[in-house]
Amino acid sequence: MITLDIMQELKGNDYPGRGIIIGKSEDGKSAVTAYFIMGRSVNSRNRVFTETADGIKTEAADPSKLTDPHLIIYSPVRVLGNKTIVTNGDQTDTIYELMDKQQTFEQALRTREYEDDAPNYTPRISGIMHVENGTYNYAMSILKSADGNPDCCERFTYSYTNPINGFGHFIHTYMGDGNPLPSFEGEPKKISIPNDMEQFAADLWDALNEDNKVSLFVRYIDIETGKAVSKVINKYTK
Repeated sequence: MITLDIMQELKGNDYPGRGIIIGKSEDGKSAVTAYFIMGRSVNSRNRVFTETADGIKTEAADPSKLTDPHLIIYSPVRVLGNKTIVTNGDQTDTIYELMDKQQTFEQALRTREYEDDAPNYTPRISGIMHVENGTYNYAMSILKSADGNPDCCERFTYSYTNPINGFGHFIHTYMGDGNPLPSFEGEPKKISIPNDMEQFAADLWDALNEDNKVSLFVRYIDIETGKAVSKVINKYTK
């Protein structure tokens, strides 16, 4: 698979929607993830990422402007033991709760479908990272309608065991702007992952469309110790 330049990918798409990146740093020391949200409406732009004990949650930047919390307010990142869950919706909680009951990532997502936002039927994208005793693997999933037909939910899971140093994968909700919005197609895109979290976060933020970007979260997890460091960037403030 061709390794794409993530910054050029983002610069070339005014509205990728929400996106998840998971991979391993170039030096092989860190499990890496990033998650961003974008918005076209006042309601979807009126958000910030707030850090929690184990991840982040979305909140209204200005509660007085929040018109509909459905599909807007959720926890994109949660940690369950040695597993980090990253998603674009409240399926984070579904994965957390069912994996805590010994179900698998895929089994948990079998209980969910694409979002109920006709006519877009926005895909649910999810990822899970497993870091334990110096080992690391991850998986990514997308649940989407059949080319815009809600009668069928298409389910794809991609697993990466012992990821290669310096590489990762990128999956997002939309191929670009439109009405309805065109859903992501194909398998997650292979990209490069650097060592420097601060620079990676800054470059990703700069590459996102200025009008549509809302918030960005980046986390590097030490594969040997499990210790995590994170970075949050919000366009708007509470």
